Amino acid sequence: MLGLLGDEWTLLVVQQSLLGATRFGEFKTRLPISNSVLTARLRVLTGAGLLERRRYQDRPPRFEYTNTPRGRSLWPVLLSIWEWERHWVPDHVEPLPAMRHAACGADFAPVVTCRSCGERADDKDVVPQWGPSGSWERSVPAAASTRRRSEADQHAAAGLFPQTMSVMGNRWGFALLVAAFVGVRRFTDFQTQLGTPPGSIADRLAIFTANGVLVDTGNRYELTAKGRALFPVLISALHWAQRWFADPEGPAVLLTHTTCNDPFTAVFACDQCGRELAGAQVSAVPNS
Repeated sequence: MLGLLGDEWTLLVVQQSLLGATRFGEFKTRLPISNSVLTARLRVLTGAGLLERRRYQDRPPRFEYTNTPRGRSLWPVLLSIWEWERHWVPDHVEPLPAMRHAACGADFAPVVTCRSCGERADDKDVVPQWGPSGSWERSVPAAASTRRRSEADQHAAAGLFPQTMSVMGNRWGFALLVAAFVGVRRFTDFQTQLGTPPGSIADRLAIFTANGVLVDTGNRYELTAKGRALFPVLISALHWAQRWFADPEGPAVLLTHTTCNDPFTAVFACDQCGRELAGAQVSAVPNS
């Protein structure tokens, strides 16, 4: 999951695909991305089964990229990122639009509920433990992919989802945040649990404290309200990864909802009508 989604351009291509883009020119029109970067990301997404490449013209040969079930099922992750950036990252060049639920017609915010009992859930209500295939060593990618961007691409990408990508765009950053959610607080404990080089830990902690996701209390790093608000992003990404990259040994992570003591599966619901959301029912509200 981190190997695929830990890249801002990949997330943005998937986002535009879910919003209706299918052809190379449509992605280019919607995103400030170079031809070479877009070509590379489309190749990765088709190879991973998130998009399907189809010929729609023979002379000259032209192709379109359509969503697969694996790609479409990413909508909760993107919805969670959208909501978090909209509320917690005020310095977008243009404010992110509100979201409207077609089923009830209201502007809404997504809330996480429990599949078993229907009650709302947050990080304090969900207890994780390693499953049969789980461990820090197996869950953190062995190496981060190196992506070279032109200076123009770097400038174009800046400001799109920079704070989200400070979490998802770095293998150690994502693992460190998960560790913070399960109670790791001290520098040495992060290093011991994750097996991470001290420089990588220091770098991620500095970024997270600068972004207001963690606060340094002197000898401990505590999650802030902004940091805890990332729970829907983490839980939706985990569910997606365990659905589409299942290990024959069993799940990497087991979750229990303390309210009902049943296994926890997140369901995203509308905070206005309470009904379960579907990706096709969510639309952006144009800024006035």
